[in-house]
Amino acid sequence: MHSTALTVFFSMLFNLAQATIVKGRITNEQQIPLPYATIFIKGTTTGTTSNAAGQYQLDIPAGTYTLVCQYMGYRKLEKQVIITNTEQTLDFALQPVSMQIKEVVVKSGGEDPAYAIIRAAIKKRNFYRHQVNEYTCNDYIKGMFKLRDVPEKFFGKKLDKKDMGVDSSGQGVVFLSESMTRVDFQEPDNVKVEVLSARQSGGGFGFSFPAFIDLYDNNVTAVITQFNKRGYISPIAENALLYYKYQLEGTFQDDGKTVNKIKVMPRRKFEPLFSGYIFITDDDWRIHSADLLLTQDYQLEIMDTLRIRQIHVPVNNEVWRTKDQVITMSIKQFGFDMVGNFVNVYSNYDLHPNFQKKHFDNTIMRYDTAFDKKLLAYWDSIRPVPLEKEEVKDFRVKDSTAQAERDSARSSRTLDTLRKHQHPVKFTDFFWSGAKHNYYFQRDTGIYSHQLSMKGLIKQLGYNTVEGLVLNVEPELKLNLSRSQELKIMPYIRYGFSNTHLNAWTYLQWTQESRIHNRIGQNTWILGGGKRVSQFNHDNPISPLENEFYTLFLKENYMKLYENYFTTLQFTRRFENNSFLRLGVRYEDRMPLENTTDFVFFKNSNKQFLPNHPYELADIPFTRNQALVAELGFSFQPGQKFIELPDRKIAFGSKYPIFGVTYTKGIHGIAGSDADFDKWQFQIKDNMNLKLFGEFMYRVKLGGFLNDKHVDIPDYQHFNGNQTFYNINYLNSFQLAPYYRYSTTAPFYATANVEHHFNGLLTNKIPLLNRLKWNLVAGSNAFYVNQNNNYVEVFAGLENIFKLLRVDVIAGYQSKDATRIGVRVGFGGLFGGMVRQQNTPEP
Repeated sequence: MHSTALTVFFSMLFNLAQATIVKGRITNEQQIPLPYATIFIKGTTTGTTSNAAGQYQLDIPAGTYTLVCQYMGYRKLEKQVIITNTEQTLDFALQPVSMQIKEVVVKSGGEDPAYAIIRAAIKKRNFYRHQVNEYTCNDYIKGMFKLRDVPEKFFGKKLDKKDMGVDSSGQGVVFLSESMTRVDFQEPDNVKVEVLSARQSGGGFGFSFPAFIDLYDNNVTAVITQFNKRGYISPIAENALLYYKYQLEGTFQDDGKTVNKIKVMPRRKFEPLFSGYIFITDDDWRIHSADLLLTQDYQLEIMDTLRIRQIHVPVNNEVWRTKDQVITMSIKQFGFDMVGNFVNVYSNYDLHPNFQKKHFDNTIMRYDTAFDKKLLAYWDSIRPVPLEKEEVKDFRVKDSTAQAERDSARSSRTLDTLRKHQHPVKFTDFFWSGAKHNYYFQRDTGIYSHQLSMKGLIKQLGYNTVEGLVLNVEPELKLNLSRSQELKIMPYIRYGFSNTHLNAWTYLQWTQESRIHNRIGQNTWILGGGKRVSQFNHDNPISPLENEFYTLFLKENYMKLYENYFTTLQFTRRFENNSFLRLGVRYEDRMPLENTTDFVFFKNSNKQFLPNHPYELADIPFTRNQALVAELGFSFQPGQKFIELPDRKIAFGSKYPIFGVTYTKGIHGIAGSDADFDKWQFQIKDNMNLKLFGEFMYRVKLGGFLNDKHVDIPDYQHFNGNQTFYNINYLNSFQLAPYYRYSTTAPFYATANVEHHFNGLLTNKIPLLNRLKWNLVAGSNAFYVNQNNNYVEVFAGLENIFKLLRVDVIAGYQSKDATRIGVRVGFGGLFGGMVRQQNTPEP
């Protein structure tokens, strides 16, 4: 350790009890505040950062120190200070650096001297990327978002500005948090974060994960991958010269080092690139600081702008690390105007921590048991960045309001208020929007509620050729039980006006949080029974709405149904590591159904409705039968990482695929069951982010029947076909295949669904598509049973259309039919990718 650092270290150790605050204001010569300037004790990384108003404060033990103030584009200023037990004020007025243009020999072709500097920095990039094998440091993180404007309505619904935490003009802080963490790192990619303290205004965990933005990486992740899954190309990446132009703005001296200010300019729009400035030191060619900007012209999503500012300082004579990092962002979408920032102040670097052998495990983030119990005096003593006036007010007001709500949560007055101000149920709600009523009650730990709800009757109307017009009545009672338990009672009443069949059944779902060997998981029990209507394929490959459209408008009845009296019992255990165990048994007394109506909106004598029996399986009879079926399934993802809270762990994800295995048994003879079969299935699936090269997704299944002595159509292996224009069940369907043509009881089958999302890799070079940010997606779906029963389709399409839609063109090669070409529309892209298939398998 450097001698100066040792002196400071021992001074701080022996004078800890006499720490005194030094505070002040950092401005330029015109007294204009310099936000987020860096202040630190010379010879150490102990320091702070000024806030947006240029104010700083620093807790320093008694002694004599030299404080260094540094701001990008200004000359570094040092001041000596003698610390006693009296609070001191020390202001800094910084002067702009005196930029000088180097005398250089201009090469033929007029190459700017910045290119030679960048080439030298690129050669040293990998060395600095791996220079430090391991280290620890402290990181103070402050995050804040505030709204500057809010629309009066959003999607036709009037917004309550008070509930949003803003004033009548639509302005106010909507998120504010701060935390102090300890970061442990070890090559190549081991990270562990210890959250020592954290708070969020109004309560909550806040944001405590350090935003590591390493410009020595070839591919830079800017905060989170959702802003751009491809990442961004660093200005000193191995191939950076292909993407950037550079210009040397000048040089200046800093502690005897020559620092080059280089302007970074993207060569082309619509590539994932930065613009701005990077400062590189002469001779050792390391990053001194950076001020870089991302915009929507360079594949930034969601936000309009994101600016990254970093200051690097020496930890010792050889190593520099990031001292301060400020990320500012702005968003203007749908009438909302929001700005925010995240300030990271790194300090107390230790480059020789000597970690124990098993220090790095599957826990990447751990919250101290008292992380949220710190008093205001604690925060005032450790906070390196002074809060701004609006932040002080936001913490005070929202924390006081939250405390008052907690204090009153047990009062009868609060209970009466909740009951009184509940939105009244209108008669019209039962027909369209749905009705909901909460029943509030009190326990020792606070106020809770049961909820009774029902979906709107008009929205629950359906139509099919078997039942005709269908009325579904779906109430639900949700009971909040003690000890993290919930009971749902879900009755269903269904009446078909054409076949005059009344079906009624009920599910009871009990969910309980439980511990096994001090590991928290969730148990879910489902008990159901009654008389219902089911699709032959229990994966429900076509939704009622799709079927209604095709039936009424196009005279094509794809949904195939049967009736059944049933009883089911299912148990699911979600383990702490996100593994799932599923056990279930189901008994069905199955009855065939026939078409009873041929009503359509548009008459078409050239078309006839198909029978309700799957026409592809016309040679396989379906008569009344009974089936007792048991199922055992397990899925897991090895290598899970965890966030550890004081009372539980939360699975964070893994770089490995998800594996699953299922065994299904048709039990013969019990309760008259005709079923007699054994079926197995193994699957593996994964999403692989290849950064600049896009995202690759796949799902592979293997399975078959070990025994098929008696298998009725509902128990066949069905492949999820799709004969409509709409598809959303990607990676689990075949976009042009008929629904039941390839159903089988073969001893072996294999399926593969793969798709690659280019995320702008190719379309960013195509005019108009690059401006619209419509991205290419391509892939293939296939299954194989035998030489006479196989199918493969290839597709290519565009996604992120209006951030929501996806359109594919597919060619399907079918062993039992001619080649087909088709188009499918679904959801895909920034927001569309969040939409999931709603047609879930029946319990």
